[in-house]
Amino acid sequence: MFISAYMLWKSTKKHREARKMLKEAVMLGKASNPHAILLENDVTDAEGFGLPSFSFDIIAAATNNFHENNKLGEGGYGPVFKGKLSNGQEIAVKRLSKQSMQGLDEFMNEVFIISKIQHRNLVRLLGCCIDGEEKLLIYEFLTNKSLDAFLFDSTKCAQLDWRKRYNIIIGIARGLVYLHRDSRLKIIHRDMKASNILLDEQFNPKISDFGMAQIIGEDQNLEKTTRVVGTIGYMAPEYMVEGQYSEKTDVFSFGVLLLEIMSGQRNKFNKDRGDDKNLLGTVWRLWVENEVLEVIDPSLGESWPPSDVLKCIKVGLLCVQEFPEDRPTMAAVISMLSTKDDIDFPSPKRSALFRHTQSSLYTEETSINALTLTKLQCR
Repeated sequence: MFISAYMLWKSTKKHREARKMLKEAVMLGKASNPHAILLENDVTDAEGFGLPSFSFDIIAAATNNFHENNKLGEGGYGPVFKGKLSNGQEIAVKRLSKQSMQGLDEFMNEVFIISKIQHRNLVRLLGCCIDGEEKLLIYEFLTNKSLDAFLFDSTKCAQLDWRKRYNIIIGIARGLVYLHRDSRLKIIHRDMKASNILLDEQFNPKISDFGMAQIIGEDQNLEKTTRVVGTIGYMAPEYMVEGQYSEKTDVFSFGVLLLEIMSGQRNKFNKDRGDDKNLLGTVWRLWVENEVLEVIDPSLGESWPPSDVLKCIKVGLLCVQEFPEDRPTMAAVISMLSTKDDIDFPSPKRSALFRHTQSSLYTEETSINALTLTKLQCR
């Protein structure tokens, strides 16, 4: 079943059917066979996955039986733990919550997508573990954890000087260019946000969390879904309202992220405040008033070059245009960020501010951008 499902997965038109077959196999426990268990220091591919499969006992020992002190965080998928193998290698372990059927879908999606891609700006999946009800994903451990832990922390943000922030922006852009254009599969991430950008010891960024990613055909530019998933504040309007997604959906999210990196502020939405009170509205207003440098994170001090900062903000505004056709590709973003001036850049138009779409997305908790939506319901 695994091999036949894998062959189906390679066809972008049939990957949903393949994932359904794999999900059934996992739920039946058919992935837990003696030939698909990786003993430590024994490099053997798990059947049908094309990546190593760790035994549950090895991961339990590495995380001190998933001790609370080793817990790095928790999301809709389940908790994430830090671990250390007996050979000294540090790992991060995502443990699927037994109550999460959505998490199981994301598990299968992430295993097959991330096992087929490799880039310096994408987090590396070391292997997986399927043992009865236990489903684990094992990643490289990154010392500085996630970007949001620095960017939105009043103390830690000072560690992100201008050079680090610029390198983070460029690294994320390169990772997206690879996903959209250079990998063997054309992949739309669909949940680009600060908490999904991990940082290594040198603050090099790595895109993580491919549970919501989608593969589309090389000749396809647009897909549509009735299952809208993503995070309020980062979702493009055409995707949030109509379920349409493309590489320009990721471009929009990247633009939001770029402006957050420049300002040190979250792109929050509040149904009781005007559109210009969120980050996109504020940056646009200051841009029109020729006062946009006021939005720069004060923790940067005076160490940043105004021309480069203005160029980054202009690129960010171009990425968050209301209509997908007005946004650049990620390859064009790299080109613009690498040029010395912006005289050939198009002029940004008013940013997408969701004036007509916000009210349907709110629960009792508002003013945050950490809510992930599925069929327009928060989880």
